[in-house]
Amino acid sequence: MQHARSTTSVTTSFAATVRKAFADVLLWGFFLAGLAASTAAGAAFDGTAKNAVSGAGAVVALLAGSRLAKKPRIKAFLGRPGTLWFLFLFNGATAVALYFTMDGVKGILAAAMMGLVSVGAAGGLVAGRRARAQAARETAAGETAAGETAAGETAAVDAPWA
Repeated sequence: MQHARSTTSVTTSFAATVRKAFADVLLWGFFLAGLAASTAAGAAFDGTAKNAVSGAGAVVALLAGSRLAKKPRIKAFLGRPGTLWFLFLFNGATAVALYFTMDGVKGILAAAMMGLVSVGAAGGLVAGRRARAQAARETAAGETAAGETAAGETAAVDAPWA
């Protein structure tokens, strides 16, 4: 009887793993297809059709990319300070370059979008710094409280600001 249960759980976990892998491949496929459609629409279409395919591809890539960014490994990578600094500096420099090299509304819109990504990365840097500072304060407070109880005296006298 126990053997049947363990086989069922193994089969269920295998099926779940296959489903997850299939969903990941499909999501990455939509993301890459959306990028390809938004960038290469001019090679196959003209006029209104080109604009429609390019816009639809951008929307598909944006939706799939936002779903991909919620995955734990990618979210952890995007939350690292080094990654955020790269996104902030690279996208900020790209926004300035786009503003000066492209004419008209397209240049302004492209610069604004890249600037938004840069500002978002800067917000992540500030939020991460605050979270790390808060965690350091909590850790220091916990260590101070542990030192007070262990030594039986206040640790404030030993503090550098005392």
